[in-house]
Amino acid sequence: MKIERVIITGGGSGGHVFPAIAIADEIKRRNADVKILFVGAEGKMEMEKVPAAGYEIKGLQIIGFQRKLSFSNFLLPFKIIKSLLKARKIVKEFNPQIAVGVGGYASGPTLKAATMLKVPSAIQEQNSFPGKTNKILSKSVSKICVAYEGLERFFPKEKITLTGNPTRKDMIETAGKEAEGYEFYGFDSTKKTILIIGGSLGARTLNESVIHRLEELKASGAQVLWQCGKLYHEKLSTELKNTALGNVKMVQFINRMDFAYAIADVVISRAGAISVSELCLVKKPTVLVPSPNVAEDHQTKNAMALVKNRAAILIKDIEAKETLIPRVIKLLADDSESKTLINQIGSMGKPNATSDIVDVLEKLI
Repeated sequence: MKIERVIITGGGSGGHVFPAIAIADEIKRRNADVKILFVGAEGKMEMEKVPAAGYEIKGLQIIGFQRKLSFSNFLLPFKIIKSLLKARKIVKEFNPQIAVGVGGYASGPTLKAATMLKVPSAIQEQNSFPGKTNKILSKSVSKICVAYEGLERFFPKEKITLTGNPTRKDMIETAGKEAEGYEFYGFDSTKKTILIIGGSLGARTLNESVIHRLEELKASGAQVLWQCGKLYHEKLSTELKNTALGNVKMVQFINRMDFAYAIADVVISRAGAISVSELCLVKKPTVLVPSPNVAEDHQTKNAMALVKNRAAILIKDIEAKETLIPRVIKLLADDSESKTLINQIGSMGKPNATSDIVDVLEKLI
């Protein structure tokens, strides 16, 4: 069924925003004249990233519940009611054929409004352990697209379709890019490469692990592409100003992720849902260090979905400073273990996830 008008809602982090944009891009690829409206949370990253991707967005004044005592928690019920009324107005005026939520603050009131107005609706759950918003919405939406098996523990089984997570094609298309990658990063194609990625803002534990074992990394003979993140780049640049990094290249942000993935022999990463999905598609030996600072410890659950299939190695955040770098150096020297990890992580990839999700949306109309 042709999609002519669709609302996509959610955001708050790249793990929600980029899948939403990937879904929008696939809808637009199939339906050139489609009208797509995003609904996000004011002040969150979607209000910048979505227009940059070429789509219209409207914002709701919605906030999340703070785990520590905060005045904003007292305002939350009022903001939810206000957001629900505004979302209802947006949905009525735009009159979509379908609404899809990807998680995040804005998706709650928007999809609630859509279902109350009898608009066919779906949610896309990226994690192996769903957030509270999607658990609540699952009772009223028509379909739930998931990336992991076993989510019937949280959602009505008859609504679930296993699709995988939408990924950015420009990030994961690595075939034949090795030579360009080595040249782009100024690396030697005859040496092995370790890629360390902690997200756009960075990951303190990964950075501390590198600093703590810097001499071992330099002595390993491997090249290291170390993305330290926006939050830590200035401090680390000052701290390491008089330190010879040798074969370790520290960057704030990786502009060409496809090149970075193409040259990596081992990847160290947090275990956000979209990062894990990308790693399954690029098929590299992977060591995951789940962040403990996330709701319901969902990154550990994402990582364990791979670990139980021998598709990745898990290092606990609290142990990473001492054990991460030695474990990676050991893996780099073990071709047999690397091959097992490559085969197993590759078997878990869902390369057609975005297309499969849009198939589900078309059938709902």
